[in-house]
Amino acid sequence: MASTELNKSGTSKLWQNGKPNLPTTPNIGETERLASLIGGPALTALGLGITRKNPLGLVLAAVGGELTYRGVTRHSPLYQALGINRSGEDGAVRVEKTMSIGKSAEELYTFWRNFGNLPQFMEHLESVTVQGDKKSHWVAKAPGGGTVEWDAEITEDIPNQKIAWKSLAGAQVENSGEVFFSPAPVGRGTEVKVVMDYKPPMGSAGVAIAKLTGEEPTQQVREDLRHFKMLMETGQIITTKGQPSCRDK
Repeated sequence: MASTELNKSGTSKLWQNGKPNLPTTPNIGETERLASLIGGPALTALGLGITRKNPLGLVLAAVGGELTYRGVTRHSPLYQALGINRSGEDGAVRVEKTMSIGKSAEELYTFWRNFGNLPQFMEHLESVTVQGDKKSHWVAKAPGGGTVEWDAEITEDIPNQKIAWKSLAGAQVENSGEVFFSPAPVGRGTEVKVVMDYKPPMGSAGVAIAKLTGEEPTQQVREDLRHFKMLMETGQIITTKGQPSCRDK
């Protein structure tokens, strides 16, 4: 439930200048918001109605209040704590990561634009087979030792600036992505920003399970960018995974 901690002036942090101090970053989708707006008040009323007879009513009322808060603000503190963002109306989770790399945008773009290079620094990818100028076939590792596959196509291509792609119909995991290349401050190479949207199997429960097993895209993208930086700046990736000491991957 939303905190009602007081600030130095003695007023609730949920209010500022007589107005609700609401989160500015939505992280739940429209369908989930509407469900929360309908179910929250109903659950709160039910809980308050049975409180005198059953202490469980207080729990129900608290859960109802949390759902109502989510519905009004389109923001879930629990999702924020888990790093989950389902603000897309279709229930997709969005992941955004940025990293500065000490190479030119042209070099980085050229390497990434050949999707066959991606498995070199994306550990979850088994292979990417380029099928013409825009289409490709992806095979990725899945939790438990299996694999998932999908076809994708490039939807936008601006040399040295942006590459965007999305999975095609029939994908085992629906996803889309964009990578942006822009000059880093003070001439420190290039800022590479990756934005990915995907529909996790089993919804937010699937996200939580993936986090525990290290397969969740937020963790993957962070590591992928770190590996991309090492590969482009030094020509190799140093990792300790599965090794007693640091060696070339």
